[in-house]
Formats: sequence, C-alpha cells, structure tokens
Amino acid sequence: QVQLEESGGGLVQAGDSLRLSCAASDSSFSWYHVGWFRQAPGREREFIAATDWTHKQYYSKNSRGRFTISRDNAQNTVYLQMNNLKPEDTAVYYCAALRGSPGDFEDSDEYDNWGQGTQVTVAS
Repeated sequence: QVQLEESGGGLVQAGDSLRLSCAASDSSFSWYHVGWFRQAPGREREFIAATDWTHKQYYSKNSRGRFTISRDNAQNTVYLQMNNLKPEDTAVYYCAALRGSPGDFEDSDEYDNWGQGTQVTVAS
C-alpha cells in the first residue's frame, strides 16, 4: 500500500486557477498509474484525469482543455493544474493510485490506494 496525500485545495473565485498535489510515500511511485477524481455532494465520484508510468495523459471529456495532469517522479508527486475554474467544479478532489495498469482508468474501483481528499470551492 502506498500512502497518498492531496494538497492545494481552497476557496477561489470563478475564473481562477489552482494546482493540486498528490504526494506519495512510495519511492517506486513512478511505476504507479495515478488518477484524479472528484465528488460533489449528492453526486457520484467522477473521473477527471490520469497518468501512467510513461507520463501518458488521459482526460475525461469535461476536464480536457481546462485541466492538466503531470507528474514529478523525483518528488513522488502527481499534480492537477486546474484553470478557468467554475462553480460546478466545487467538490472534494481525490488522487488514487494503482501499481500497474487498470483495465479501465476511468473506473474508481480499479484503484486500490486513495488519499483523504482536498476540498475545492469555486465561488461565482
């Protein structure tokens, strides 16, 4: 099991940007497939983006163009850059990791390591 810790959330205005970080405890984190998900009150957990050990990026239709996932293997950290934030982006954001490749990278059940989440609130 790898320990994950998200940070970087907060209260921002519509149109602002935030960069979330997901720091891992495992020095072999570079071999993990890592995804970002979010969950708003009363809604299901939603896939945002993922990256694999080759740094290939995967995005949902809703996040492509505004969100960018990246990783710094030397820092055992994966980032989610979020631009032009909207009130509907308000949610708890989670990072998740899987050593190896998931069958469906958008399926949260494929990931077996999760952080505690960080709250992002976008005011209109």
